[in-house]
Amino acid sequence: MKDIRYIAGGLAGALALNILHETVKRLDPDAPRIDLVGEEALAKAVEMTGAEPPKGQNLFAATLGADLVSNAMYFSAIGLGDKKGLLMRGAGYGLAAGIGALSLTEPLGLDDEPITKTTKTKVLTVTWYVFGGLVTALAIKALSK
Repeated sequence: MKDIRYIAGGLAGALALNILHETVKRLDPDAPRIDLVGEEALAKAVEMTGAEPPKGQNLFAATLGADLVSNAMYFSAIGLGDKKGLLMRGAGYGLAAGIGALSLTEPLGLDDEPITKTTKTKVLTVTWYVFGGLVTALAIKALSK
């Protein structure tokens, strides 16, 4: 049953990350727009299959769903290993995800401007993933009691 706690913790981190992102992007013009990168990635992936990608709100919803699932799966791995290092592992996974978002976007053929337009945008991108990793670690810790 430990795996359920890890998955629930990963989902908590993914939800926290997305709530933070969706809230701040409406308030701050320098906020990262990882949603735009995700929409571009999803549309390109669907096009590669020969299908027509969704548009507008349907593309947004599909991307948000895919983002929640993929981040929850990734963050759930934070629960693996020694429980004493849970918070550090959460921060490390978040840091790796944030740096990965910044450094892999362009090599994958995606427009990186929505997450690299300013230094503040770059710092927030990494910070938000660290936040998601820490929320995951704290949720797993709480669920393990």
